[in-house]
Amino acid sequence: MRHAPSTTPHPPERSRNRSFIFRLLLVASIAAGLPLLVGGFGGGRHAPAPPPARECVARPGDASDIALDSLAAANGWPADLNVTLFAGPGVTPSPAVVAVAPAGEVYVGIDMIGSLGKTPGKGWVAKLVDCNNDGIVDTETIFARVDNPRGLLPLGNKLFVLHTVFSDSSGLAEGMDLVVFEDADGDGVADGPSTPLIEHISNVNYIRQRGTDHATNGIRMGIDGWIYIAVGDFGFYKAIDRSGTELTMLGGGIVRVRPDGTGMEVYTHGLRNIYDVAIDPFMNIYTRGNTNDGGGWNIRFIHQIQSGEYGYPVLFKHFTEEILPALVDVGGGSGTGSLFFEDPTWPDRYNKVPMMTDWGRSMVYIHRVTPDGPSFTQQEEPFLSVPQVTDLDVDASGRMYLTAWDGAGFRGDSSKGFVLRAVPRAWSYTPFPDLDALTAEELAEYLRRGGGEGRLYAQQELITRPAAEASPALLALARDRQAPPEVRVAGLFGFAQIAGENRIPELVSLAGDDAMREFALRALADRKDALAGVPTEPFLRGLTDASDRVRVAAAVGLGRLGRPEAAEALLQVPMPPAFATPARGTEGPHATPNAATILPHVAVRSLVSLHAVDAAVNALGGDHADLALWSLRYMHDPKAVAGLIDAYESTENAALQRNIITTLARIYHQEAPYDGSWWWSTRPDTHGPYYKGIAWESTDTIREFLVRKWRAAGRDGRPFYADLNEKYQLDIPEFGGDEMATADEQAPAVNLTEIASKRGQVGRSSIEDVMLAIEEVTPDLQRGEELFTQQGCVVCHNLKRDEVMKGPFMGQIGSIMTRDQIAEAILTPNASISQGFATTLVVTREGVSYIGFVSEESADTIKLRNIAGQVFTLKTADIQSRKELENSMMPEGLTNALSFEEFASLVTFLSQQR
Repeated sequence: MRHAPSTTPHPPERSRNRSFIFRLLLVASIAAGLPLLVGGFGGGRHAPAPPPARECVARPGDASDIALDSLAAANGWPADLNVTLFAGPGVTPSPAVVAVAPAGEVYVGIDMIGSLGKTPGKGWVAKLVDCNNDGIVDTETIFARVDNPRGLLPLGNKLFVLHTVFSDSSGLAEGMDLVVFEDADGDGVADGPSTPLIEHISNVNYIRQRGTDHATNGIRMGIDGWIYIAVGDFGFYKAIDRSGTELTMLGGGIVRVRPDGTGMEVYTHGLRNIYDVAIDPFMNIYTRGNTNDGGGWNIRFIHQIQSGEYGYPVLFKHFTEEILPALVDVGGGSGTGSLFFEDPTWPDRYNKVPMMTDWGRSMVYIHRVTPDGPSFTQQEEPFLSVPQVTDLDVDASGRMYLTAWDGAGFRGDSSKGFVLRAVPRAWSYTPFPDLDALTAEELAEYLRRGGGEGRLYAQQELITRPAAEASPALLALARDRQAPPEVRVAGLFGFAQIAGENRIPELVSLAGDDAMREFALRALADRKDALAGVPTEPFLRGLTDASDRVRVAAAVGLGRLGRPEAAEALLQVPMPPAFATPARGTEGPHATPNAATILPHVAVRSLVSLHAVDAAVNALGGDHADLALWSLRYMHDPKAVAGLIDAYESTENAALQRNIITTLARIYHQEAPYDGSWWWSTRPDTHGPYYKGIAWESTDTIREFLVRKWRAAGRDGRPFYADLNEKYQLDIPEFGGDEMATADEQAPAVNLTEIASKRGQVGRSSIEDVMLAIEEVTPDLQRGEELFTQQGCVVCHNLKRDEVMKGPFMGQIGSIMTRDQIAEAILTPNASISQGFATTLVVTREGVSYIGFVSEESADTIKLRNIAGQVFTLKTADIQSRKELENSMMPEGLTNALSFEEFASLVTFLSQQR
């Protein structure tokens, strides 16, 4: 464990029976965006440490609705929900993640380092309890001190935590670990140091350089008993689990591991910067990718298919035939926490849907998914507006909790952040049972009737019981054709987790049940360390099943079984109706649902997993040559190259010859082994098909063959080779074509001193990169003052009180906001709008519209100032409608033309206005 230095803000560590006035102060502090400075309550940057925890004492009454009126009105919360302020910044400053135990204990990851900070000793996990169920926290303890807590998962008396680890001696980051804490005595504080389950599951070099903004994030357990981990695009190098399994991953994706820290494996790959995963009762996994860099790829909502390749950044634009596309691109934003919501106490319209929080948009979205073959289509709709929302979770009684960053900036803020609780208006509290006290039969019954959260935790409790009791109970649920399908699936996966070798005949039997076949096949191939007795035949039958989902499960399972004889059957999977490379210079459909490509895609991934070179080469002259060629795109094996060349020479089919040439060009290079020493930045080269392509042992053989065919092609055939040269970045001089820079040439090491004064650098960089850059350059205060005028800031802002008041007063901004907060407010003006300066649309009775902020108002008139500084005085009697808009009147991009040095000068000048 790492201990906070003496200057670290101390969170509360004792329970309190707060008075009515304290509760009002708590809620009022959030509504006003102010730190709570009441003695003994915490929240200041140097608040004293309270006494140790003691027994929970419930408070009478509930005053939260009174103080939340303005916040609710500003955010337009649904009328059928009751939202309370559960905890404010004095308890939960800078909350990055929330996880709720089934009985309602709320764990909040406090991240006072933030996404770009690098100073350790400023994070912890708070355990919060609401004893009387009034929606406001009653007791708080520091469960454990960890930095950058980004993933939390409570399970019994254990808490799994994903967090950054810092060296005690150097103070530098050492990477990120998935660990487990225990609280056997139930005092709300971890009993001792954590046990590591996975170590080094992020890129330590870039955590040190940038912070944890693109690192590894949320964790969630599926009904199959695996812990699923959202890996950002830093990727990781030589992560190691408790069994000694070592894994490296270039870029982002999903990794999973067993709760005992064994079995670590990649589940999907090719994602950008996901923050969390949502998992439904049927093991459908959804993510909302976090981009927010303005590079044109935006937020993508994705259904994650096991073994799928999603292509970021080298395939998802120009090689989209090779990837699984997202379900939708929703534009700019910053996706954060995720949850599949299923609770019987909530209205149907909120139920059985993935819910996704978006920090950049300050909104929780519902994605309504509709089955489409083995996947879905979707419709996005707003659900709850919460200022810079970071995460959400729900307990087994239906209490939803949401964490809000609320302007805490890129490095955390002790005066910002809060937690909300939401329940339906008609909801009534039903306590979650003490699972320890239930028999195996009672647990099975609760599993049968509980909601999503209760079902998972009842299943996990049941598998801890003696197998002689638990196995029959779980198997009975799986076999019960009258039970809801989600209950049967929970029983099946629970049985598979504890039955050992005895599971195989029962799961094979369940594979004969149409409703259970998909899940039985998944469970049979689920553990790579327990496949010896699993028969191949149910999977081969599954490849021709009437169900699209069963066929996909069978294809994935055959790859996991690792039996080469399955290759012949996999090669017979039909190709998708459309399989074409995007036209040169165009971007392919990477965010358009394409259910038809899923089965052949996973069949190809399984063929690659089986390293089915011989089978693929043998298929080149037959009916399944196209799928074989697709598979051979990823087989860097001399036998594959020799087989392709032989197939070319032995056929007179011109189309097949052309496809063989293209496949050889595709494997001319291979991706360089990843060593963790680099990262492709927030604006990577998306040309593809490799980011750092290098030659391998058959490159010369391929080159010799391609050049020979180029010479034989004649003048008319040579443009084909020029296109190959450009598309695959072959760098064969004879072929010609457009000159293409390599990834190294396009992204050289940055000399900040040389580019700091280069105009337009702010507009060409991500927000995170700008924030990091301005730390390193020397500001010019005089130039900053000049820019305040030149950039038009004076139109809406004053520096002196004796001037006519315009927009938000800047004369003391440095005493209100930190330098980071000022920079962030300029770069993302819509993220935090100053109270009283919301953009207002006024329409007069004559139909004339005015947009601006209200600078003065009386009973009879209002004064509205627009972006040009013009002031309009309007009589209230002449106003037909008046509406506050979501966007700030200050447009984004006002500083895009500035250099880093100029922007740092402007921000520093403003920070000194006190």
